[in-house]
Amino acid sequence: MPCISTLFFPADRKMMAFMRIDALLSRYGYCSRSEAPRWVKKGRVTIQGNPVASPSQKAEPEDVLVDGTPVEFPRGIYVAFYKPLDVTCSHDDRDGTPIYDLLPPEWSERNPAVTSVGRLDKDTEGLLLVTDDGKFVHRLTSPKHHIDKVYELTTEADIPEHAVEDFASGTFTLEGEKSPCHPARLEILEARHARLTLTEGRYHQVRRMLAAVGTPVSTLKRLSIGPLHLDDLQLEAGHWTPIDPTLFEK
Repeated sequence: MPCISTLFFPADRKMMAFMRIDALLSRYGYCSRSEAPRWVKKGRVTIQGNPVASPSQKAEPEDVLVDGTPVEFPRGIYVAFYKPLDVTCSHDDRDGTPIYDLLPPEWSERNPAVTSVGRLDKDTEGLLLVTDDGKFVHRLTSPKHHIDKVYELTTEADIPEHAVEDFASGTFTLEGEKSPCHPARLEILEARHARLTLTEGRYHQVRRMLAAVGTPVSTLKRLSIGPLHLDDLQLEAGHWTPIDPTLFEK
């Protein structure tokens, strides 16, 4: 699916590392390191307009053109994606259409390939982050980093008022788990309509919490992750846009 925005958030060029051309071509998914000499020999790679002389030559990725085109996302891929319903966060297509089928195919050729930051199940839509930066994934999914994630939901039965206090208590424990959930903020908008803010990401947590108070979830949508809000991003389902990863360093 197309990108909604072409915004790029440049970091300090001093942070860019010089890379061997063969490593660069492999890292960004153009070819393997063993194939790189052929690319160089054919003149497909240039540095600041000059043909590369050897695959061992080093350059900053931003200075390199491959077939006359700049390297895409030279500092890494960091995008917000609106995951539609009936799409999975798996690489296996046996359970449905993977999100990776809706993203540029060359992203899966990068080394490392793109992956989602956490997951949304097949029956959940909404905001999902996608990156090829493993450290970024770890930072956002680590229990040490309490990042608010806001969900909007509807239920099959009226939500009991006591659920607000139960979820906020810090003692609410899901069936089959030993440790209680982190305090969560439940806002009951209507009898069967609410928003829930979590700072952790346990397996099917929203659905399990609501089921535990007798109100199974009918529909579920993630509205925001930290400072990123789906409405502000103006994304349609199946579309993506670049984000600034430093937003999550504040």
